[in-house]
Amino acid sequence: MSTSKMRERRSTRGSESEEALVSVQNGIEDEELPDFSDPDNYVDSITDEELLFDILRQRPSVSDVNDCVIVVDNVPQVNPDRFDKLKSVLHKHFGKFGSITHEHYPVDEKGTTKGFIFLCYSKPQSAKEALNLNGHKLDKSHTLAVNLFSDFEKFANLSQDWEVPEPLPYHEQPDLQNWLLDDNCFDEYVITYDRGCRTAIYRNTVNQAELVHEKQRWSDAPVVWSPRGTYLATFHHNKGIILWGGKDFRRLYRFGHANVQMLDFSPCETYLVTFSPELHAVLPSDEPTALIIWHIKSGVKKRSFHCDSLTTAWPVFKWSFDGKFFARISPDAISVYETPSFGLHGRKSIKVSDVKEMGWSPGDNILACWAPENQDTPAKVTLFGFPSREELRSKNLFNVINCTMSWHPQGLYFCVKVDRYTSSKTKKTTSYNLELFRMAGKGIPVDTVELKEDVISVGWEPQGHKLAIIHGESPRTSVSLYEMKSDKVVLLKTLEKRSMNYLSWCPQGKFLVVADIRSSAVGGTLEFIDTSDMTTANTVEHFMATDVDWDPTGRYVVSSVSYLHHKVDNAYWLWSFQGKLIQRNPVNEFLQLLWRPRPATVLDEADVKQVRKNIKKYQKDFEIKDRLSHTKASKELLMKREALTDRYKQWRQQMKDNWRQQQPERKELRDGVDCDDDLDLDDDEDNYEEEILEFLVREDVTVLSSRDE
Repeated sequence: MSTSKMRERRSTRGSESEEALVSVQNGIEDEELPDFSDPDNYVDSITDEELLFDILRQRPSVSDVNDCVIVVDNVPQVNPDRFDKLKSVLHKHFGKFGSITHEHYPVDEKGTTKGFIFLCYSKPQSAKEALNLNGHKLDKSHTLAVNLFSDFEKFANLSQDWEVPEPLPYHEQPDLQNWLLDDNCFDEYVITYDRGCRTAIYRNTVNQAELVHEKQRWSDAPVVWSPRGTYLATFHHNKGIILWGGKDFRRLYRFGHANVQMLDFSPCETYLVTFSPELHAVLPSDEPTALIIWHIKSGVKKRSFHCDSLTTAWPVFKWSFDGKFFARISPDAISVYETPSFGLHGRKSIKVSDVKEMGWSPGDNILACWAPENQDTPAKVTLFGFPSREELRSKNLFNVINCTMSWHPQGLYFCVKVDRYTSSKTKKTTSYNLELFRMAGKGIPVDTVELKEDVISVGWEPQGHKLAIIHGESPRTSVSLYEMKSDKVVLLKTLEKRSMNYLSWCPQGKFLVVADIRSSAVGGTLEFIDTSDMTTANTVEHFMATDVDWDPTGRYVVSSVSYLHHKVDNAYWLWSFQGKLIQRNPVNEFLQLLWRPRPATVLDEADVKQVRKNIKKYQKDFEIKDRLSHTKASKELLMKREALTDRYKQWRQQMKDNWRQQQPERKELRDGVDCDDDLDLDDDEDNYEEEILEFLVREDVTVLSSRDE
């Protein structure tokens, strides 16, 4: 059939259908329709709410809409040509909390924004979360003020009749510094054992550690102390992180972040960072959940971040010493954020191509980083000052293989260990050197120390100016100590053929421990060095030792064998700072030991010097306490003796009272003769007979060898 005939047939059918429709409509019009209208005097007794109940209950109320609206003040006032840019910036900040359905930017007659806006979210919860931007620093001149629109109505309709509120019942808060009030200044430490099923906290008393607190299955992972020792953090897969503190280690705060594997505190214990890589893998496109920064005391989530790689070195964020800044490495840049706004400092990152490592000074807001060579561009070490973001010092390095940075604990010096090729063409032989930055010097001068051997470990003296390094090829290594003089670096001494791979300074300086731990040859040798005269105080052995840790005071050292590395001989041993064995503590399936950190002293240098000058005044009291503490009598036995003495004194006083009450009866029985005048029951020294008892006070044991070793 041709196309023309098909079109003709369709048009014919269409005209017939139209004629039929018109005829039907005409027929309906001809018929008389029923009248559904109400009479004139009819009164409707059914309300719309009763008739349309299901529909009207879904009608949104004014309060529901107001709860979705926020008012943002202190917004920049811009002209129409910059309006789109302002809108884009605000959408970037507020759009992450939810879908924005309506927005209103009030303008004046010239089209300039008035400095405040209205945003309406699809859900009230999104509006509440947007309140986190209250106080956010948008730029140098504008700090946002965010409030719910419903709050304006609430505050406008406040009652004028004020009633005195009833005082709430007082609940005593735990003393989080109670452990610092110990008269004997004993330190505490926590151990995890029984494959992580048990956690115990001990007080390091003289003869035997005293148990403070113990729990079974307290944490799903090894616990962590906060930097000042105020909190003990435990891991819980479903509940998140819980902080404990006070005398009885009461539960203080909980942070709901599932499957947390790592955490980190800010230096001032104000903020907590939690990392959950599993949650990031499950929900990579939703709101950031991998990294969350919390305010500890309020429990508020301050900001969250995505984590680009699950293999990122921990901690992801590096904090400045005062907690005002924290930084992370981004692609070809370092992103520095500031607190408490948690915004990007300067609204942009610091461009550093292919940055490998960065770290803050422990004594100032100075950020150090290094970047490798890139074609014709040499490797570079750079120091930035904050908040100015000024480049304080930089140094170019050539033929670099790798760099390792190390700050002095007080920020006095900065060391960069450089591994480099001796020839950029052959790249067969390597050389090593230390770049030592003097942070207090004008222009930050740099000293270079050339080395012929690879450097295994570097450590600064905490309270001094010495630098210790372990260098050489294992197992034939050496230990060298340098001192930073005013104009040069001086080699003090090299201890050769030591076979060590780890060093640790006493927190107070002067004493150094070098050890052979976690080596292929099992190891376990510890050498205690007095760097004031460069002599070895003692060389000891703890077979298969995996960890060495100083206590915060610098009086004791703990060496331990962890179940994570060896399945037998799990234990921790306590040594004096001179290398004398004090305790052997075998622990079933021991995992780790962590000393409880101490906060920095509140005394200034003048007060510390005064205490050291008058130390002899307190020496006698210290010696008496030491003699008492070394007695073999246990604490329970001493308490029992004191209780018996008190009972005797009470009984004696009771007998004296009875004797005095019966005195008139005795006199009457003796025909008026008082024979009690010669008796004296008062507590006079002449009424006591001295008896000397000898008992064991102290026993020194020197361990020469052990059969099981």
